Amino acid sequence: MNIVVALVVAVLLSFAISALLGTKMVPWLHKLKFGQTILDIGPNWHKQKQGTPTMGGLMFIISTIVTFLIVVLIDALTGHDIVGTNVTSELIGATATAGAAKAKIWGGLIMAFGFGLIGFADDYIKIKKKQNEGLTVLQKTVLQLILCAAYIATLALSKNTYMYLPLHHSYWDYGNLFWFCIITFIIMYATVNAVNFTDGIDGLCGSVTITAAIAFCVMAIFHHVLGASILAAALAGALGGYLIWNWHPAKCFMGDTGSMFLGGMMVALAYALDCPLILLLTGIIYVIEGASDVIQIAYFKVTKKIAQRKDPNATGKRLFKMAPIHHSFELSGWSEEKICIVFSIVNLLGGVASCLIFYFGDK
Repeated sequence: MNIVVALVVAVLLSFAISALLGTKMVPWLHKLKFGQTILDIGPNWHKQKQGTPTMGGLMFIISTIVTFLIVVLIDALTGHDIVGTNVTSELIGATATAGAAKAKIWGGLIMAFGFGLIGFADDYIKIKKKQNEGLTVLQKTVLQLILCAAYIATLALSKNTYMYLPLHHSYWDYGNLFWFCIITFIIMYATVNAVNFTDGIDGLCGSVTITAAIAFCVMAIFHHVLGASILAAALAGALGGYLIWNWHPAKCFMGDTGSMFLGGMMVALAYALDCPLILLLTGIIYVIEGASDVIQIAYFKVTKKIAQRKDPNATGKRLFKMAPIHHSFELSGWSEEKICIVFSIVNLLGGVASCLIFYFGDK
């Protein structure tokens, strides 16, 4: 199938499936009373969102996977293998095989779905208990660790244990399997949880991730990883359809079901391009959101420890009004729509920078 036709079909089909799913799913979630419980520590005006259906991420999860499978099937019926298409590089000592390319894309998609299942379990427990606490931190961490280990094993067994450095047009070997495992786990765990932090107001995570998906689609074309470009296009279209239901005022939330799937997808696309570090630019808003939360906690603990030297009952200080940082902008008077637009523009600029790096790096 012609790549342009495949991309157009992927975007339009996934958009339509996701948008149409909302017409059935939102009323269904209402009927099941799968409503979100709002934390008291958030902005007080968020209380009016109490009961808004969650798990809406199922819309774009189903749409992304179904669309990708349909496009791949159509391509296969025309005698092609779009998923097995990958860049050839003498720099890693051999031609990148179709099998290695398939392992990254199919393995990445399954991994993202697995993260979505962890999020689903978390959301389901919250709904059943009618509170905002689902899986414990330990339970969630253990499940994420197991999933990360399975994906890392997939990459290792398929010999995808190198990193592409586009500006140097070279591949970097991690040195040994140990460091590959450690670095990959850190990248996976940090990315999935940073994307989760970004899901805090109507439309934010969805709109930011659309810009990242578009950037990955373009980079994949530059890098000749066509299967990843189709997967990214399907994700972008699916999120567009979902935003019809999630834009402020939201008729549903994606829940951890959706945000953890999106985190897994960002990891999958980055590793499909052999360049996980590009997430620092392509997902710059995720970096800012995750860092703001870590900085806030660290600053509070340090200032508390210092203050308690003089007064044992003293508490710590907060650097931001609230973390993750999108809540700080909310408390400063920004509307949810303004935050979504500005954050998406910032992430889009990061995506443009990423594309330029890949375009000139692959020359």
